[in-house]
Amino acid sequence: MTHETPQDLINALDSLLDREKHALLKGDVEQVGKLLHTKEQLIDQINILQTAEQLQLAAVQEKVTRNQALLNSALDGIRAVADRMADLRKVRGGLETYDQRGQKQKFGTQSFSSVEKRA
Repeated sequence: MTHETPQDLINALDSLLDREKHALLKGDVEQVGKLLHTKEQLIDQINILQTAEQLQLAAVQEKVTRNQALLNSALDGIRAVADRMADLRKVRGGLETYDQRGQKQKFGTQSFSSVEKRA
């Protein structure tokens, strides 16, 4: 990936961050992963720039911060789904309660799949 000017690098990162935002909003985690390598390369190249050129990065920095917040929200959602699925698996195994003495009681849940024949 060769860009001729520092502004080309900034423009490329700006465009990539817009694509990343759209992928995050659509929930397209696979696309976000595909963009990661290119984003890392662009950021590495931009980090080499002189201080005067880095001043042009303010708008891009806002997009990076925004996308990071979106990514964190997506990860929180994935964790919440995983926690909910774990809770549902636990419920299928039985119900746990506490009695008046504080002792744990477990009630098994069974699904009866019997067929009743009638004449």
